[in-house]
Amino acid sequence: MTDSHKKIKILFRHRSMEMGGVEKVMLSLLQNLNPEKYDLTVVLNLNQGELRNEFPSHVRKIFLADGKEDFSKNILFQKIQLFIRKNKLEKLRKNPKIIDDKYLKEQYDIEIAMTYNDFESVLNSSNKNSKKIGWFHSEINLPKLQPLVPAILEHFPRFDHMIYCSEKIEKIMHEVYPNLQYPKESVIINAIPIDEIKKKAEEKITDFPKSPVFVSIGRLHTRKGYHKLMDAHAKLLKEGFEHSVVIIGDGEELPHLLAQQKKLGVEKSYIFAGNQMNPYPYLKKADFFIMPSESEAWPLVIAEALILQKTIIATKVGDVEMMIKDRKTGYLIDYKTEEIYEGMKEFLTNESLISEIKENLKDIENEFDNQKIFDEVEKILSNLAKT
Repeated sequence: MTDSHKKIKILFRHRSMEMGGVEKVMLSLLQNLNPEKYDLTVVLNLNQGELRNEFPSHVRKIFLADGKEDFSKNILFQKIQLFIRKNKLEKLRKNPKIIDDKYLKEQYDIEIAMTYNDFESVLNSSNKNSKKIGWFHSEINLPKLQPLVPAILEHFPRFDHMIYCSEKIEKIMHEVYPNLQYPKESVIINAIPIDEIKKKAEEKITDFPKSPVFVSIGRLHTRKGYHKLMDAHAKLLKEGFEHSVVIIGDGEELPHLLAQQKKLGVEKSYIFAGNQMNPYPYLKKADFFIMPSESEAWPLVIAEALILQKTIIATKVGDVEMMIKDRKTGYLIDYKTEEIYEGMKEFLTNESLISEIKENLKDIENEFDNQKIFDEVEKILSNLAKT
């Protein structure tokens, strides 16, 4: 029970702060939850990632281990540091009380896991009195997720509240596992910092190819579909449809994609621009935005592209069909190379379709109500703190 005149103490547990949708969602919560009502702390396993210094000044940030950014530049020393870090984190994982006693040094009313990767650390907290919230962003029936599913299912009933970032994610969960003992649930879509996106998009960039350009933003992971996008791109070039593709993001799939890029001979037209602290100028300067993902929940990047009134090609995953009306405010496809190719070809040749979509995007930002989202989160937090 929390006294009404005291701030509610909230702890977010998360791995690290690489550029990603989940990290942006967490930052938007930290920036917008009322600091008069909530005392906010984040504990990171690793002080790592492009967004690690982006926390608001009123948020207490703690980390358990240094990020790679702070490691030695010497490869041998780096390997030793990684080995020591791995052992330290494994020891802390097995002895969570050390984290609570040595690093946090205080008790919290509510602990939040921002992804299923954080479920264990929140549920194993030595503070048994705190209320536990899980945030779930994944389609539970995705083949690549299956090795992790038993642990996810075991964790679910132990939470006090589960938040899904899309209606489809919740629906699939209940369809596939109807007999699971679910905690109280809510669907809360991701908030969009509209003014910030528009302002950051004005920044000038010079290293940009000539039109027409498709831009995509996301981690370089197999489920993002960048290998299929590259195949479609190469096929279009062979048929004489000149264009470039710029990918903003980094990740473990890069070596495979670079090998594919070389094999297809598209090194100059299929461009990996790496992670960008500010991806919005690239999005604004692009002719088109494309998201060829195998799975998503409620993709923040689609909302960002809509805010900048970009014509979008996107796969029908997660809640995308709720965000985009096919051939009205975007172009929807299945996760198939042939459909990616057809969509890109349509955008490169059908000027009247592009004009119609652009016209329909003029007032699109009216569909995003951020305050409603933060009000819903605050209601969940306040209700949990009272129980």
